[in-house]
Formats: sequence, C-alpha cells, structure tokens
Amino acid sequence: MKVLKFGGSSIADSKSISNVIEIIKNNTDELCIVVSAIGNVTDLLLNCLKFAKSQKKNDYKTLLLEIEKINLEPIKKCIPLEYQSKSISFVKKHLNEIESLLDSISLWKEITNKNLSTISGYGEIISSYIINEIFNHNGIISQHMDSRLFIKTKLEDGVQILDNELTGKKIYEHFKSKRERIIVIPGFISSDNNNEITTLGRGGSDYSASIITDHLNGDILEIWTDVSGMYTANPKIVKQAVPISKISYYEAMELSYFGAKVIYPPSIQPLINKKIPLLIKNTFNPKHLGTKISEESSSNEVVVKGISHIDDVSLINIEGSGMFGVTGFAKRMFEALSEKNINVIMITQASSEHSICVAVRTNCDEIARKTIDNKFSHEISSGEISPSRIERNLVNIAVVGEEMKNHQGISGKLFSTLGNNNINIKAIAQGASERNISIIVDKKNLNKAINSLHEKFFESQIKQLNLFIIGVGNVGGRLLGQIKMQENYLSEFLGLKIRVLGISNSRKMILSNSPINLSNWGGELDQSNESADKEAFFSHAIKLNLRNSIFVDNTASESIAKEYLRYLKNSIGVVTCNKIAAADVLDNYLNLKNISRKYGSSFLFETNVGAGLPIIDTLNNLVASGDQILEIQAVLSGSLNFIFNNFKKGISFYEVTKAAQKNGFTEPDPKIDLKGIDVARKILILARESGISIEFDEIENKSFLPKDCLDTTDNESFFNSLKENDSYFNKLLNNAEKKNSKLKYVATLKNGKASVGLKEISKDHDFYNLKGSDNIVLFYTNRYKNQPLIVKGAGAGGEVTASGIFADIIRIGRSDGRD
Repeated sequence: MKVLKFGGSSIADSKSISNVIEIIKNNTDELCIVVSAIGNVTDLLLNCLKFAKSQKKNDYKTLLLEIEKINLEPIKKCIPLEYQSKSISFVKKHLNEIESLLDSISLWKEITNKNLSTISGYGEIISSYIINEIFNHNGIISQHMDSRLFIKTKLEDGVQILDNELTGKKIYEHFKSKRERIIVIPGFISSDNNNEITTLGRGGSDYSASIITDHLNGDILEIWTDVSGMYTANPKIVKQAVPISKISYYEAMELSYFGAKVIYPPSIQPLINKKIPLLIKNTFNPKHLGTKISEESSSNEVVVKGISHIDDVSLINIEGSGMFGVTGFAKRMFEALSEKNINVIMITQASSEHSICVAVRTNCDEIARKTIDNKFSHEISSGEISPSRIERNLVNIAVVGEEMKNHQGISGKLFSTLGNNNINIKAIAQGASERNISIIVDKKNLNKAINSLHEKFFESQIKQLNLFIIGVGNVGGRLLGQIKMQENYLSEFLGLKIRVLGISNSRKMILSNSPINLSNWGGELDQSNESADKEAFFSHAIKLNLRNSIFVDNTASESIAKEYLRYLKNSIGVVTCNKIAAADVLDNYLNLKNISRKYGSSFLFETNVGAGLPIIDTLNNLVASGDQILEIQAVLSGSLNFIFNNFKKGISFYEVTKAAQKNGFTEPDPKIDLKGIDVARKILILARESGISIEFDEIENKSFLPKDCLDTTDNESFFNSLKENDSYFNKLLNNAEKKNSKLKYVATLKNGKASVGLKEISKDHDFYNLKGSDNIVLFYTNRYKNQPLIVKGAGAGGEVTASGIFADIIRIGRSDGRD
C-alpha cells in the first residue's frame, strides 16, 4: 500500500483538486489518501477562536462565511449539480456546529483545550468528506474513514501524545475491513481514550500520514505539496536554490527542525525503523522527481545538503565567576525553562565555564529571562553571576549534511564566507554527530548570509557580483556595454554573474531590487522619476545588503570620492577611475587602505594610472614579491601624449588641444591635464603604492604653460589664451626639432622625490616613438636595473578606461572568498 498525503495548497480549490484527481487516476496501487484542511481554513478557524474569546461576534461570523465559501467552491465546480446537496448540507451542518461552539466561547470568554482541538479539527473533517465525494463523482471509487476512530492519543505530563500501541491495533481493525482500494481520511485529528477529539499539532497531517504508513507497513509515503521537494535553501530567499534529489532521514529532520517547512519533523520518525522511504512531490508539477527521504543519503552530491533557518530568535546570556566549577548549573537552568514549556533552540558554553548563552524564540524570551533570573536569584544578589541579558532581532541558520563529519574544512568555509561579507556570528553550536552546524546572526544579515553560504556550498561554479554604479557617461556607459557583451563568457569561463542594481548620473538614478536590464538602461534612466541622490543611493545598497557588493565610481567628483569610506566600512568594495581619493592627503589615502583591509572590502583603482593598462597591478606585484623600486620614468597622460604627438608644423597647439578634448582624451577641464595636475596625481599614486609617504604638494611640477593661460577661469578663456600664445608653443616645438628630439610630458620618481614636466626626448629613449595617446612606464628595480620593466599601451579613452574598471570588478570576483 502507498500512503499519499495532500496538503492544504494541493486541495485549495477546484483547479488544484483536478490535479489531485489526475495523480490518483494514474496510480494503480492500494492507496490511503490523507488530506489537510482546504487552503487556509485551519488558520481561519484559529482566528475565529481569538475573535470569540474577545467577544467579536461579527468578526468570527464573517470568517465563517469565508470558510463556507472556500469549502463550497470545489463542491460546486467538481460535483454534478444534481449531487451537490448532500455535500453542501454536510458543510453547513458542521459550520453550524462551529458557530454554536464559538458562541459558547464568546459567552464565557475562555478557550479550553477541548474547544481548541474540536474547532481546529473541523477543517480536516470537512475537507476529507468533500474530497471523497469529489473522487466518487469523478471516476475514482473511494471510501471515507474517520481517523479519530483509530489514531489515538494519551495524556502524558499534561500533553496529549500519540498512543502508538493502541493506534496500531485500531488501524489494523479498521483497515482489515475496508471495502475499496482507495481510502480517504482526515489528517491532523485524533481522539483520546475517552473518544474526545484531540489533534496531533500543527503539521499534524504529515504525522497522521506517517503513522498510517508505519502501521500499515506501507511501501512508501508520498507527501504532495506546492513545491518540488526539499530545497537546498528557502527559494524565496535564494533564487538559485534547487530541489534536493536524495536526503537521509536525519538530514531531513535537521532541515525541518530549522525551518524547512515542507515537512513536519516528527513525521519522519515513524518511518525510520522500518526504513520506509518518504517522497516529497509537487502536486502542480507531478512529473518532477521531487525529494526522496530514506536511510541513505546520496553519495555523489555535495557534502552539505541544505541550509535552513529559524526566524525571530533571541539569545539569553548568563555570565559570572560564580559559574566556574559549579556542577548542575545548566541542569537547574534547563529544568526551570522546561517548567515554563520554553523550548531551547541551541546552547553554547565557554570552556572557561564563565558564561552560557541559550537561544529561544523571541515570543518567549522575556519569560525565559525572568525564569532564569528567578532560578538564580541568590547568585545574582550575591554578585556571583550577572542578571541575564537578552539580545533580539536574530536568526538561527543551520548548515546540514550527513557527510560533513568526513570532510575537513566545512566550518572554515562557513566562517570565511560570512567573514568576507562582514557578517558577525553571535553564537555557534555543532553536535557530536557533526551533521549540523548552527549559527546565530543578526536578522538584518539573513538574506546575505544564506545567499553567501549557498553560493559557497552549492554554486561554486557561479559567483554573483552586485554592482552600484555612479557615472554612466563616456566611461560608465561603455562599462555597462562591456558587461552586457561579456555576460555569457563570464558565466561560462570565469564562473561570474554580474548584476547591476543601481545606476546614477548627475541628474537621475535607477534603484532596483532586481537586475537592471542592460539592453535598455539608458531609456530606463531617462524615464526615471528619481533624482540623483548619493544618500539614497548608499541607503539602497545598504538596505539590499547583498553579498559581493561593489560600488563603482566613474566620475571625477570630489564629493563622490568622499563616499568611499562608508561603503568600505559596510563591506562594499570600491572600484574607481576617480583619482581624487588615492591622490588625497596621505592620511586619507592610508585610512581608505586600512579600512579596506579591516572590513575585507576591496579598494581598487587600477584605472587611476594608465586607464586599462596593468600599471598599478604590476607595481603591486613587484613590491609584494620583495623587489625594490629604484626609479620610475613615465609618460602618464594620454591626453598630453596625444597633443604633443600631433603638434606639428602647420597645426596649432590650440587646434591639437581642442581635438584632444573633442575625442575624450582630456578631463572635462583640459587645463587640469595641461597644467600637469593629472600627471602629478598619477605619479603621486605610484609613489604611494611603492611604499613612499608623500603629499601632493611635495611633487615638483614644472609647468610649460604661460602665466596668462594658467590664470584663466573657464574653458573658453583658456582656449583663447592658447591661441594668443601660439608663437610661444611653436618655439617649444622648434627647439625640440632642432635637437632631433620630441616633446613629452614626463613623470619621474627617484630617491623618494617625484617630479613632472615637459621634456625633450632624444631618439635613443624608449619614450621617443610613443604614438597617439599611449602611456608608457619604465620600472627600474633591483631586479630590473639595466633593462627596465616596461608597461606600454593605450592610456586614455572611454573604452580602455572602462575595460580597466571591468578588469578590477572581475579581479574582485575571482579573489574574495574563493578557493
């Protein structure tokens, strides 16, 4: 025999029940069908009880009408009209009984255990009758049995528990006389030795089905619900969660206990001794294999089977020197909590015996605290221990796997993954079976923690990066295009999935909880009603609280550069082409680097020097490998190199500079380039990355611009001054040509001193043949004394700068927290 249990969602309405009918018709075995109440009827009945106790008669009458509507809908849709009256009368009769009981409760303003069991069990009584009638009017011959006649409970320590021996006898008696191949029974309900109705608790329909399967020696128990089995994590939290194909009894119980709501934990226990498998199936996708729960765990899958969690947890901390060496302290505490029916979710105790912390549900934390303080009132008054403290707004996350005990490094991966995402663990517990590692974290970090752990243990081939981008003009727009173009390559070859969840220019922004469509980001931004607001932009990134978050700055804004610190402090990496932060006063630069290390949040600015060229990366690798930088010679301005390479006889200096601005080679204010400020910032950054403590004003800047050019206040007047000084610039060019030299704007770092200025470069120098807007850097080091290490290539332009930013983003994706 097979036992099939259908939950409330599986029989929620006529459409759902039609799926159940097809499932039953496709099954030729002897079947026992166990059903829950239809839809959310049980919840509505419990709300009726609350309203009755509060004497809110109109409110519970309204709910009764809703319950009637829910139960009549499948009757009217699934049973021919001429046969409906019998079922409708059954429903109305029982609703009248419920109303009479509620009226009585309202009169006395009291809910007894008997009232609670009686009213909450009506949902299954009604649903099982309706389902049986629907079957018999849709080509399925079935027989209805009342589970109160054979599932029996007994009172033990004030609680009704299963009387397993008596239940077994009663099941045998009733089922040996069954008339049909298919039996339909209500789940959840039972009766005591006085034949008074009792219930098996919330989730009791699963338990009913398991009890029946056990005592009938069933071949299998199938639990049909609205999901395709147990998932690796809650799919509402982790979009990448997938069904687990095979799992052991004990793994399933651990996951169920810690919040996996697909199955009620006690339901598994009756199946274990007889090794009866349990299959969780999807009523709405019956062809899906679902999850098989049995004695064996799948050996060819990952070691960690699932991640589950319990919401709304509080920690109660007890500490004091009076606990040291005192036997029975924990025993006294647990006894006190047990007397108040307070369940302890987990416990941790320091090896020093100086403190104990217990996790309980938040709805009973205050009672637990008072209970503990009352129990140890003497020790508290004498100062041996401190009054207990409550820490709220926490969740308990469990990582579960039968084979975790046989694999090293699981705990290490868990801790490092959470640490890399700045998630603090409040408490941890691991049983001797090593089947479960339980941790307590802040509730605000729930989504990030579970997604990070799921990515580590189940998505090792794909790492998700979440970007928040400010500046989507020349560089930023190209960056978005490159990300879109490389989407498939990143996933297939690098195991990266990049999502953009925030975009802003100087006027508008898009803040999204789901990935922004990079095929139409420009149109969305134009139509956005949200004005650019760096405060709201930051708040959005913090509120989403996603793992592997990166703030990308494609601006030249000083105010945006000042934002880096708070992003880094919240474990959000920063990638920027904006030189202001790295070229700021030394203390600020060092602070950003230190905060980056402290919070494990990357601070990358490769494009500050040489756009997409790996100049800073090369320098960092030289220093990290123990080489010493002796001298750096560099042409670091793509704009100035473009200008001086194209400044020839017949073309004015003004015309070349104007062309450089038009082609996007210069800063918005080209005077910054021509004054050498941009180059000075770049050599300053290289000096600092070499380990030299240096300020911007210590760099010798030999400007080649006439004073009246330097004194201009806007671009128009600046360009006019270039025209007016045409003869001066021609003289510079003529002097260089007479010496068979070329003009190059050169940055130098030697003996801890840095300088920038215009130089005449002879034919035998590496800089002489530098073309277009290219950059070049010569690194003279202990290892490269005679022949320098040379980095050379395009050093300006939106496309190459965007590629450099893109490379930094990829670098973060391939480094942080990965094996």
